[in-house]
Amino acid sequence: MPVVVIIPVKSFRTGKRRLNDTLDDAARGRLNAALALHVASTVESAGIVPLVVTGDPEVAEWATTTGFPTLADPGGGLDGAAAAGVEWAGHSDSEWLVLHSDLPLLSSADVEALTEPLVSGNAVLAPSSDGGTSAIGSRGGFSFEFGVSSFHRHLARLHRVVIVARRGLALDIDSRADLQAALAAPGGAWLAEAMG
Repeated sequence: MPVVVIIPVKSFRTGKRRLNDTLDDAARGRLNAALALHVASTVESAGIVPLVVTGDPEVAEWATTTGFPTLADPGGGLDGAAAAGVEWAGHSDSEWLVLHSDLPLLSSADVEALTEPLVSGNAVLAPSSDGGTSAIGSRGGFSFEFGVSSFHRHLARLHRVVIVARRGLALDIDSRADLQAALAAPGGAWLAEAMG
């Protein structure tokens, strides 16, 4: 079975509230939707159908209309959404990869750099630039603990882990500085148009 790529997506309307001082509600919503589409489409371009995990009806309708399968988020934040995706992957006895939905520089080569070690029996872990976890993958159950410094917490819980440090995985959008860095980076100019 192929790797199940799990993409948790919060509400487009209420996500990224830390950008309230930079973007109005409409622009923030457009940014969230554009980022999710970019990540899911990039996974698809790597030959994998992404699984969108969400508790938001608007996001679920967007995913279904776009052609991406969805799974209901049971609650419990990012940890709960990731765990639901892992449980679903377990039913098909597949490796799983949890990938954040806010990676503006993600490429299909980044996705392949994550999935290749997985199918060889390794776990994978990608650090974000602020010490968090932008991607994590393995097989079987796992106890997630996303948040500040989650990279080291997750690293301690994995065996036979390959660390995948790549530009497209390191930069996620959590702050004004992240957004400015993405806009200035090669391949990041599309964000300005997406925010309209």
